Amino acid sequence: MKRCILALAVFACFSQASARRVQVVATYPYIAEIVEKVGGENVRVHALARGDWNPHTIVPRPSFIAHLRKADLLVINGGQLEIGWLPPLLNQANNPKIQAGTSGLLDLSGAVTMIDVPSSVSRAQGDVHPEGNPHYYLDPANIPILAEAVAERLSEMEPGSAAVFSANLKSFSDSWAVKLSEWENRLKPLSGAMVIEYHKNFDYFMRRFQLKLAGTLEPLPGIPPTSRHIEGLEQIIKNTHIRFILQDIYNPDAAARHLSQKYKIPMVALPHDVGAVPGAEGIVTLFDEIVGRLTHE
Repeated sequence: MKRCILALAVFACFSQASARRVQVVATYPYIAEIVEKVGGENVRVHALARGDWNPHTIVPRPSFIAHLRKADLLVINGGQLEIGWLPPLLNQANNPKIQAGTSGLLDLSGAVTMIDVPSSVSRAQGDVHPEGNPHYYLDPANIPILAEAVAERLSEMEPGSAAVFSANLKSFSDSWAVKLSEWENRLKPLSGAMVIEYHKNFDYFMRRFQLKLAGTLEPLPGIPPTSRHIEGLEQIIKNTHIRFILQDIYNPDAAARHLSQKYKIPMVALPHDVGAVPGAEGIVTLFDEIVGRLTHE
């Protein structure tokens, strides 16, 4: 009888612990990784998009709606990166906990300073984001800031676990500082290097490590390269020492390969999110992979 009572008590405690888990939906894998680092055993996280997908044009799946219906907290990149696919899903999920203006929706873009904020917006500018470049998370110095925003929101939702979230945040931030110093040292020899990129995915990364953008393969954001635009880039290449052509893993790379082969410039395919390529299975290894590909280490 005593054993039965003890077993029931243990089961009850386990059930209560499970019930206290915050159900979190993240729009992208890197966000899910941050939430897991901060939330630990007190959260259950699901990422909607895959890391190897184009983050601008996610094709919704019915399972997305099911996850959103169960969510206590939805964490998004923001900066209108999800504008093309998330709003209809939120309407269909009809979950009042995670609607705009509630504490159950956390927009991480509000925690950082955005760059490339346009003074005006029109379709003639291509697929420009009115709030600025939304790829801020590819500056590794922004990651602890995002983790802090997550910790604050989780603590508001579960005050009894605030000390756990705070301790997890400190552990993560301390270890991240060590890695950031390592990446800075490894990338110092590339400071001032001129590069061309396909899409403006890596502008925050380049600003952090002092790489200089000479041009983009897209004539305008979201617009594929044209022959005339490539000719203009060739003139830049002839007059400038271009160290790399940076190519993301989801856009066509024919134009990058053409310029790389014609002018003997290394084309470097860089992952943009956790799970985008083998070897980038976590938030730390994502940046390890980016730095390794640039430094050939």
